[in-house]
Amino acid sequence: MHIKRFINIHTILLLVFVITVLGVTYRFFNWGRLVDLDAIMAEDFEGKPDNMDLILPALDKDHNTITDKDDTTTIVCFGNAPFADDRDSKNNLANLIAQKTGATVYNCSVSGSYLAAQNFTLDASKYPMDAYNFYWLTQVAVKGPTNTRYKQANRFLGDAAPPEGVWVYETLYELDFNEVDVIAIMYDASDYLAGHEMYNDDNNTDIQQFTGNLEAGVELLQSNYPHLRFIVMSPTYAFAVDEEGKYVSSDIYTYGQDVLSTYAIKQLDSCFDRSITYIDNLYGTIHEDNASEYLIDNLHLNQAGRELVADRFVDALHYYDK
Repeated sequence: MHIKRFINIHTILLLVFVITVLGVTYRFFNWGRLVDLDAIMAEDFEGKPDNMDLILPALDKDHNTITDKDDTTTIVCFGNAPFADDRDSKNNLANLIAQKTGATVYNCSVSGSYLAAQNFTLDASKYPMDAYNFYWLTQVAVKGPTNTRYKQANRFLGDAAPPEGVWVYETLYELDFNEVDVIAIMYDASDYLAGHEMYNDDNNTDIQQFTGNLEAGVELLQSNYPHLRFIVMSPTYAFAVDEEGKYVSSDIYTYGQDVLSTYAIKQLDSCFDRSITYIDNLYGTIHEDNASEYLIDNLHLNQAGRELVADRFVDALHYYDK
């Protein structure tokens, strides 16, 4: 009995001694050792996107997710060059989305259009291209009494009228939006390059503003078709062009209210306020570091750029399917 007690006590003491020696040795050889921050950052943040995405489902008034009533998805696209370029090509952005999703896609973008309106009312005689900005097109979608003004606008525009303009407003007027599932919106940096106003803190639905026009159109569609899911895609990066015609950073060059990145940030704020999806293309898709790979000039997407934007849209579209 005494022998067993002696062995147990000494075994415990020896174990404590060994642990202590090992601990001191470890601290001695590792004292002041530098931590590899690059390795830690790579491990902790690998695969995490560096963007401002806001991916939200469509919600009803009780904040329940709205799901498709059938197995088909119908998407209506609003915007300018990203959707409008090479409209009839299989490589067009809207057509790529249709191919990648199997959805029925109506491309209601208008080439040469802007998000901000030039005038607060639709005056076809003075500002005929206003007929094709987002807000006035949503008036057609809700069957508003503005249809004849688009014909007037085309007459005043003459040869400068967008070739798809008549088809777009006739499609929007005839389309049953109760059967539409998703509204896709993408305007490039044209508003920034034209120096259009960006936001009005006193009126968040001021249609002469980049963000106000977006919010006014979304509000109008939501009030008439509350089941719709909205996916807003920010502009991709675009180079500014200085007085000598040289490409310069759009983070340091202003034409109007602010730099391009502020347009994107303010657009995110609008989407947050409206509880709709926002895809950050400016930082998350085509940014200053890679823009030369995906643009054919300072603004327009090449084929690889369209593929990137289409893939980002598809990911957001199916985000809640997982």
